[in-house]
Amino acid sequence: MPHVFIILLFIMLFVVVLSYIVPSGSYQRLQDASGITVIDPNTFQYVENETPIGFMDYFEAIYTGFVNGATIMGTLFISSGAIYLLEVSGAFGAGINLILKKTRGKEFSVVCIFYTIFVVFGVLGYGEAAYPFYPLAVTIGFALGYDRMVGTAFAILGSTVGFTSGLMNTFTTGVAQQIVGLPLFSGIGFRAVGLAVFYIIGLIGLYAYCRKIKKDPSASLLSQEYISQSQEDHAEQTEEMNVRRALGLLVFLGVVVAQGIGCIRFGWSFPQIAGIYVIMAFLLAAIFRIAPSQACQLFCTGAVRVFSAAFAVGLAQSVVVLMNQACIIDTIVHAMSQLLEHRSAILAIFVIFVFVTLFNFLVVSGSGKAVIIMPILHPLGKILNINQQVLVLTYQYGDGITNSFWPGSSLVQLSMCGVDYGSWIRFCWKIYLGFIASAFALIIIAYGIGYGPF
Repeated sequence: MPHVFIILLFIMLFVVVLSYIVPSGSYQRLQDASGITVIDPNTFQYVENETPIGFMDYFEAIYTGFVNGATIMGTLFISSGAIYLLEVSGAFGAGINLILKKTRGKEFSVVCIFYTIFVVFGVLGYGEAAYPFYPLAVTIGFALGYDRMVGTAFAILGSTVGFTSGLMNTFTTGVAQQIVGLPLFSGIGFRAVGLAVFYIIGLIGLYAYCRKIKKDPSASLLSQEYISQSQEDHAEQTEEMNVRRALGLLVFLGVVVAQGIGCIRFGWSFPQIAGIYVIMAFLLAAIFRIAPSQACQLFCTGAVRVFSAAFAVGLAQSVVVLMNQACIIDTIVHAMSQLLEHRSAILAIFVIFVFVTLFNFLVVSGSGKAVIIMPILHPLGKILNINQQVLVLTYQYGDGITNSFWPGSSLVQLSMCGVDYGSWIRFCWKIYLGFIASAFALIIIAYGIGYGPF
């Protein structure tokens, strides 16, 4: 497979080509009662694009994408640098060693534990905020005697399952429900059922792969690396737990808990998340008695490790920059709404689900798509007698599942784990087919039972 940067540059080129095929169009924007900027679904009109994408615009979009993605990129650098201080202290190694001693011969149970942790991260709506933990997941997979794909899988699949379920996800469920006037996080019981279904599908996929490569290492999708790696080097951790390392791990755990509470209760975003990792770096330097200059050097070493992923974030944002300049997002959404007029409710739900899933290839942001799509689905649902809660669920599942499948966002996650896109697709395509099929079945059930309150 080509490098992640090459793939994203080609997606940008695809958008440029689309801009000369799809006519420009625009809806008027307005603020709703909750202060969210949404489109007025009755104001679409084709427009003359006064700033068509030119030769230099393609390249300048890279810079603009970096500027737009600066908050995510900055948080990645800061959190990775802080976490590296804990890694070099030996605290993670000692913790992993302790876990391995307690679970000798029950390695998959540890996979289940960490898979569940990442599911919780997803439920809390971590999204990009969980990226710094992905390299740690790979290290844990190695320590358990598995290949690089296992750690990658329990991190990405777990995050996907939790984020897609939408139990407390302010970025998709929360924004979409606010737009259509539903009580925030209403209907949580049915979404919990969806969480359980997705959780089981992901766990079955993980178990099948872990069992297969344990029996036959050559069956690994990364067999060359897996066979050549010395399992003893990863499994035989030399670090032992002591008071300082235990205290460092407690600080790290406290930061993770604070991040979850802050995002849910106080509406924290990337500036606050980055801030608590800066605090963690100061505390770790004090606990492990790292000299200030040495701590800065180690911090930079940790930050550099995620340069590729941060660069990919900027390129992914560049795709959105070109989409906005082309003025074709509204046109695509308008065409979808026209297609659904006078259709049956079941067919409309199916088309909406497929549309959001495909649209996710171009526009990754869950909240960004919600403010574009939900104002159109809101009146459409009333016309077709589809409950607003069902429409939110359809949007939520269409957005969440393919966040870690389409290259726009999955390439960033995979670059954190050192896994190429081709290997990831070969591993996950059956699991994601299961996710998509079960998601649509759940949506139809929700429609059949009148999932509400309205």
